[in-house]
Amino acid sequence: MNIFELANPKRFLALSEKLLPWFWAAAVLTLASGLYLTFFGVPPDYQQGTTVKIMFIHVPAALVGEMAYGVMGVASLLGLVNRHPLADVAAKSAAPLGALFTALALITGSLWGKPMWGTYWVWDARLTSFLILFFLYLGYMALWNAIEDETRAARAAAILALVGVVDLPIIYFSVQWWNTLHQGESIFTGKIAPVFLWPLMLMMAGYVFLFGALWMVRIRTEILARRARALQLQGGGL
Repeated sequence: MNIFELANPKRFLALSEKLLPWFWAAAVLTLASGLYLTFFGVPPDYQQGTTVKIMFIHVPAALVGEMAYGVMGVASLLGLVNRHPLADVAAKSAAPLGALFTALALITGSLWGKPMWGTYWVWDARLTSFLILFFLYLGYMALWNAIEDETRAARAAAILALVGVVDLPIIYFSVQWWNTLHQGESIFTGKIAPVFLWPLMLMMAGYVFLFGALWMVRIRTEILARRARALQLQGGGL
């Protein structure tokens, strides 16, 4: 089965019903393990002390916030170009989740920044571009709600989503393009000690599985809601 076959709502509902228990189980297992190691296995950092533990909440949230927007962008592109029935539903369903994880990253980042930088917020390139990501999510959701016709709303929101994709490379490369207070990437460069790396990887996996499970639930809910509306108004449809 390829990804385009999942554009069939009936097929997606059947497959997601089988996948959801596995995603929930994986999310619970990885998050529970990651949180246990975070609070009971990770030693204080020699510079940051116990505040380093915020990293295990902040970094995965930032990762999923960006990942969700990437998912939204791909789904929006498929909706515009290929007119797949579930593409717009998938993009719309990802937006509130992405906004939630992005907000969590902003909040935890501010809490981490206070002891490290002496302030909750600076107009740093990484922080500013990530804040713009949050506003893009809000704008996308507002646009969906502002237009009554679902087809027109989907197209307008998809265009906004695709324009906003340019912010993702800006977020990633901001620490290289400008002088920033925010540190650069440390996982793939080997700058992070294994005692911090493995709990962080578990938390990142847990966040991804949690997003996947919630995303499938939201898509399923949207499909069923559209079917109910269609039955009431037309007697059929998605």
